[in-house]
Parts: sequence; structure tokens; C-alpha cells
Amino acid sequence: MEDAPVREKPVLYIVVPCYNEESVLPVTARLFLLELEYLVSTGKISTGSKICFVNDGSSDSTWSIICSLSSSDVRYVGLSLSRNRGHQNALLAGLMEVRGKCDICVSMDCDGQDDISACRRMVDEYLSGSDVVYGVRSKRETDTTFKRLTAQGFYRLLELMGVEIVYNHADYRLLSSRALDGLAEFGEVNLFLRGLVPLVGFTSSTVEYERSERIAGESHYPLSKMLGLAFDGITSLSIKPIRTLSFAGVLFSVLGLVGFIWAVVAFFTGQAISGWASTVCFVCFFGGLQLFALGIIGEYVGKIYLEVKNRPRYIIAERTGEL
Repeated sequence: MEDAPVREKPVLYIVVPCYNEESVLPVTARLFLLELEYLVSTGKISTGSKICFVNDGSSDSTWSIICSLSSSDVRYVGLSLSRNRGHQNALLAGLMEVRGKCDICVSMDCDGQDDISACRRMVDEYLSGSDVVYGVRSKRETDTTFKRLTAQGFYRLLELMGVEIVYNHADYRLLSSRALDGLAEFGEVNLFLRGLVPLVGFTSSTVEYERSERIAGESHYPLSKMLGLAFDGITSLSIKPIRTLSFAGVLFSVLGLVGFIWAVVAFFTGQAISGWASTVCFVCFFGGLQLFALGIIGEYVGKIYLEVKNRPRYIIAERTGEL
């Protein structure tokens, strides 16, 4: 068995999606740069490494701050999307734009909650032979009880639906250049990167870290968006809900046949008793079940509709600096 190739001083790009982050960006931008300088000083990465901010159609001064940062230091570069496209599309835009210009990239959020120093261990894992390194939360003590339960339920539900996902991993990860090339082969419009990256394959490892409180500003990911992301993840990567509905349809068909036979026998034996309440209950129950099934099927049909249009997943309006 051949030894893993020795990897020396890769060019690292840190990709940071930003949406209305004017309150926190000036603080975290400096922290990102300090981490980059540390990695360069220890000889782990090349001096050509940079930080790439992706402005996701912010309505505040986020883009102005990115432009100012880029003017002050060539290690800061920025991309601005033509409109708000959502976190996953903004992240993908950054990853695809730095592809071919770096040996490795690390994606993380702008709010400073992810432990930036975990980048060091991610780079070490890459130097040891990993092409994908997942940042995994070691615990959730900073979360409220409700958020902790819903987040854990989110991962359990995805696993139950057959989605391959890394438990307690969000979008804090390292990807090598060939992992980026592999990710570029996936052309779907309905993005759920947490589920797509494991499908890329290659050697992977994990790095545990503790997530802290947001440095400033408010979260842009309320419960409604979390539920939307979970549903997108299930319907984009699994057909298990439709199969479940199929099995349910077979089960209720059998029960309906039994009920039909019972009704016929009761009629001819003179034991039939008219009952308005039972009839209404059955009609409401099966009517609700049918509407629920149509909703699930409609969600899949809608995703097919979006995929066949083949619309661009993002459009870059402006750039600062050189990638």
C-alpha cells in the first residue's frame, strides 16, 4: 500500500457568505485575517492565501465594508451577488469562484460563532491526507433547549429519510481542490450542501469544536428557515417520503377493502347501523391524508420544475480584488 502524498504549504481560501452583517463583519474579518497570518507564520499554508467574502444581496452596508477591507489589504477579496439567493447559493458561489485558484478552502459563517482556530486542525488533517474535513460541534450548551431538541431532531429525521449527513455538522468544512472539482459536477438547483458534500466521496475526517455565542447582531436563520432547509434536504436527496406514502396507500387500501367487506356482510345480515359521526370521521381522516400526500408529491414535482428550467444558481454583480 502506497503512503499518502506529502502535502506542503497549500494555498488556502477562507470563504465567508455574508447577509446583512454590518455589525459583526468588521470584528470577524480581523479574526479571519489573524488566523490566516498564524497559519502562514507556522508554515502550514502559502503566503498567497486569502479570505473571500460573498455578499448575498445585503440591504445594509455589508458590501461597502467588504470593499473597504479589500482596499486596505489584498488578502481580502469580495464577491457580490446580483440579488439575495440564500445562504446555500451564496456559499456555493464562493466555493465555485475560488475553485482552481486554491489548493484548499474552508467555509464558515460570518457571525464568529464557529471556532476559527479549528482551521488549524482542519489544515493538519488535510496535510495528513484528508480531502474533506468536517467541523463537528462537540456539544450544544450555548443553544436553548428548544433549539437543541429541534436541531437534534433535524439530523435524526434526515438520517431516517436516508439522507447521508454528518451529525452536528453545518457548513464549517475544509475541501481540497479535487473535492471542489467533484462538487462542481453536481448541477442541481435545489441545494443542500450538507448532504451533497458526503456524496462527493474522497478521504474525509472530522474536527470537533465548540460553538460560541454570536459576536454581534442577530441570527438570520430563524425556525422557519431551519424547517425549510430540513425539508429541502429531505426532498432534494431522498425519495423515502414518496415511498412511505405508497406503503401507506397500500395499507389503507387493504383496510378499506376489509371495511367494505364488513359493510356488505352487515347489510345483508341486517346488522347495519347508520352513523353520521363515524362517516364524517372517516371522510375527514382520509381527506386529510390525501391532501397531505398530494402536498408531498407536489413538493417533488415543484423541485423537478425548478431543475428542468436550469436557471443559474447565482449571478455575480461585482468583484473586489483579485482571487
